[in-house]
Amino acid sequence: MPSQRLGAMPYLALILNALVWGVSWWPLRELQGEGLHPLWSSAATYLLGAVVLVCTIPKVLAEFIEHKPLWLLALAAGTTMVGFNWGVSIGEVIRVVLLFYLMPIWAVLIARVVLKETITLKAVLRVVLAFAGAVLVLSPDGSLGFPVPSNMAEWLGLMGGAAFALNNIMLRHQAKRTAQSRLFAMFVGGVVAPLVVATALGLLLGEGNLLVQWPVVPGMYGILVLIGFAVTLLVANYGLQYGASRLPANVTSVVMLSEVVFATLSAILLTDEVLTLQVGIGGAMILLAAALSALDGNDAH
Repeated sequence: MPSQRLGAMPYLALILNALVWGVSWWPLRELQGEGLHPLWSSAATYLLGAVVLVCTIPKVLAEFIEHKPLWLLALAAGTTMVGFNWGVSIGEVIRVVLLFYLMPIWAVLIARVVLKETITLKAVLRVVLAFAGAVLVLSPDGSLGFPVPSNMAEWLGLMGGAAFALNNIMLRHQAKRTAQSRLFAMFVGGVVAPLVVATALGLLLGEGNLLVQWPVVPGMYGILVLIGFAVTLLVANYGLQYGASRLPANVTSVVMLSEVVFATLSAILLTDEVLTLQVGIGGAMILLAAALSALDGNDAH
């Protein structure tokens, strides 16, 4: 029995990570209610992670500065945080998460440019499957049409998914770098990108704009949520590192797709969102494309 429990630990660690990200929209919305825009709260939580890494493993800072491709990884990770965290905070969680997982489409195109990978027939079929799923998810009122996001949250989800595809490809591209330096790059991006976007929009749109408000010091409840969210993300990232280092990459990618299940269930239970049959079928097609991509060796998460 002990050996069986140990054998299940990597899977449980990955599921924990998926659970945290699947319900991450809730603390982000709570913090937004406390006056802290998701861009500011994202930057604050990832700043904690970056500081912890530098304090415990100081050499990661020098490695990050020395190897410029890690900067592109940071940009990809930061853009992912801007798209995903902002999108799930202001839009329908189910639709934003499903659009985020249109990664097979972006992964095929980006891998061709960055890794010089050949676009195979199987890759094309996965793209077609994911695109067909997007048609169902994005088509309003049961009608079918060209899949174009209808609001800012959906565009953010789409952007976040494309950035996450680049994030995963850069992780493969920088496989020779230490895991700690890659994680630090992702934390740096999670701090810098939201800060830059929030500051730029705040300055351009001026005081009192409704898109990105300047940060305020939250009340005691907001501070507790912020600290809890930061600690939870640190634990979740440790779970990802633990599980991913002990399981094949394709298995890790498939297990991490459970994030969509957690996001969907939490949105249905905690909000007034409803999973329609059309969106459910489209989502299943998108997830199937992502799972096939993972099983074929292209990471989905």
